[in-house]
Amino acid sequence: MSTSALPGRLIKTPLDLAGLIILADIDAVARRTAYTGDTHPRDLLVLCPGLHRQQEAPALSKGEYPACAALTTGYVFRVENEATTLFLQRMSKTGHLTTMKVTGASDKAPNGCRWSAYSFAFSLTVWSFTGFCLFGDYWAAAVLGTLIVVRVVNMVVIDRRLSGGWHGQTEPGVHGDLLILLSQDRWVRMMGLVDDLKAVTSGRWLRDPTPWETALTSSATLLVYLAAIFLVCAETTGKACVLILMVVSAGIVVTANANMKELRMNDELVRVDGPPKAYGRRLDLANELIQETGRREWALRLGMVQPEKGEEGPVMM
Repeated sequence: MSTSALPGRLIKTPLDLAGLIILADIDAVARRTAYTGDTHPRDLLVLCPGLHRQQEAPALSKGEYPACAALTTGYVFRVENEATTLFLQRMSKTGHLTTMKVTGASDKAPNGCRWSAYSFAFSLTVWSFTGFCLFGDYWAAAVLGTLIVVRVVNMVVIDRRLSGGWHGQTEPGVHGDLLILLSQDRWVRMMGLVDDLKAVTSGRWLRDPTPWETALTSSATLLVYLAAIFLVCAETTGKACVLILMVVSAGIVVTANANMKELRMNDELVRVDGPPKAYGRRLDLANELIQETGRREWALRLGMVQPEKGEEGPVMM
């Protein structure tokens, strides 16, 4: 082998492995699905690593179902919605009480900055696919086409799995006030109409996939691996473009997730209301809320205060 061929091989070999970035095990797409509560057509052409992990969105809360008490009635239960739990985990802070408001999500317009960023990621995919077709790099175009098919399959299955079903008995016009105890001594107070609170805390967010849906998403995952393999057949420029597309799109989705300050779930909007308030100990929080609400049973049932003579103890959940 001549020495003049070495530089070309040194440049080409890393790009031959560019397809590996498609398989990067990041949860950006799944996390965005949880924060938005569903899928949106504008996400269709936003391609980034981790597309095959979108169905794992409910697992991001790590199986936590935090205890919750209604300060208005003393009733104790758990937050069953995994996406809501994930949002509470992200926005809460150890040793602090974070207050949130739940309202109807009447404003469907996305944040302008996030929409501009997603428009750029969307356009980048269109430009790349068009360029590959125009310049005859059909392997690279086939890889992008395959990833788009994977995106469509996963979005369709997510839409099918959206529960939107049972949320308990309706209580029109009744105001609710919840205290939620998360792991790592993080506390959240969530206020709003009872029906709105039920919509984001009770029931299921995504139902379990059917065998047919499992087979469909499993096939889509195999397509992701095939796309990574076949990218090696693309031209050097095509490999570089796919690599750049993956990196830039991943950066956009991760940044959008980091800047997400609200949760949209079942046509409701959950927002943080003011800065978190620090407490030296959890008992101080309990005593303050007992004084404010004039009720004590919720604190007893959560085990936040000791029962006095004749009072019931904590509720086993």
